[in-house]
Amino acid sequence: MSTPYSPGGIERRTITGFSNPLVKFLRSLRDKKHRKREKRFLAEGLRLLTDAHECGVLPEMLVMAIGRDPHPLLDALETAVAAAGGEIVEMDVEILAKVTGKDNPQAVAGVFAEFDTRLANLDRASSPIWLVAQALRDPGNLGTMLRTGDAVGAGGLILIDDCADPFSVEAVRASMGAIFTQKIAIARWEEFQDWLRGGDGQLVAASLRDPTDYRQAPYATPCFLMVGNESQGLPADYEQACDLRVTMPMLGRADSLNAAVAGAVLAYEALAHLRRS
Repeated sequence: MSTPYSPGGIERRTITGFSNPLVKFLRSLRDKKHRKREKRFLAEGLRLLTDAHECGVLPEMLVMAIGRDPHPLLDALETAVAAAGGEIVEMDVEILAKVTGKDNPQAVAGVFAEFDTRLANLDRASSPIWLVAQALRDPGNLGTMLRTGDAVGAGGLILIDDCADPFSVEAVRASMGAIFTQKIAIARWEEFQDWLRGGDGQLVAASLRDPTDYRQAPYATPCFLMVGNESQGLPADYEQACDLRVTMPMLGRADSLNAAVAGAVLAYEALAHLRRS
């Protein structure tokens, strides 16, 4: 069942049935195939949606739980979405749990249009550091790399080959709002190489093949820091194509770092080096 009403001058639609087509549509956005078809993705939680709002990005649809606690940030978000012509929907918390796939769903979620992920949209001169991930399969790692990029002031994250979907609920959640501050590009390796070599840019890989100590490496701007797949690392020919290969000492029994952690360590070291230069 769906009922429109307009308290406070803002028109809202209330949904009380699990079988409502809108509920089915929202649930479908948890699946990559449907996200790609609709070119839409879900983001959950007031903090994340507020971050998006502050970055000038509003959801096309704002979905809220009936009986939620009032909050001035939610009021501001609702007003902004309504003013932009977006749709505002309320539903029982049990239905919202079906939408988000969480037993304890956040009181608010948003439907956003997917961003344009073409390499051509990137301005490499806009930042001294960019993060690059090849065949990164864990959405949590992907979201963490977006968060790292935001923390170090990177221009964005370039995803090479078959990576996890940056617009999955898990990746968006792990980004802690950085998906709205970082540019995202998706490309095959050959396409990325052509784009990179078409302008300035130093490609740096975390590698064990003839590497330089990561603290002594001659980083140069714009610096593209690349990490590989969580279990296999980078293919040998990808590493050979890099301008610089660096390694971090492993002082314990572990022989490698988590891919997202390695990206963060490299990003901060490169940033410190570039600031001294």
